Amino acid sequence: MQSDIEKRLAAVEPDVEVLAVEQASAWKVRLVIDHPAGVDLALCERVTAHLREILTLVGLEVSSPGPRRPLTKPHHFRQFVGRRARVRTRQPRDGHSSFTGELVDASDREVVMAAEAGVVSIPYSEINRSNLLEG
Repeated sequence: MQSDIEKRLAAVEPDVEVLAVEQASAWKVRLVIDHPAGVDLALCERVTAHLREILTLVGLEVSSPGPRRPLTKPHHFRQFVGRRARVRTRQPRDGHSSFTGELVDASDREVVMAAEAGVVSIPYSEINRSNLLEG
């Protein structure tokens, strides 16, 4: 679903970046977007209108990333090196499935964090969810 949404928006709103697409409930999809000039109500309304054809059977909630911005792509992690984040893995790593700490580095394959458990390298393929933390 995310790739269909990204393709549709690229044609009509090329500066909009899709950060996350989540099934919020059985009848609602949550879409988190960003834009270089910020996200306002008018942009959320335009995005909703552009996606009506794709999402005819479910409701759509479009929002800005906010201070707990989702990190879903390698360039998101690179952009926020030095900031605090939480990364949750699909499977436990050394007994932990949630890591909180400072983003130290981000390559095309993995993110490196200084977490409570020490410095850890987590391949993107093992990440279930991640987001920035406030402060």
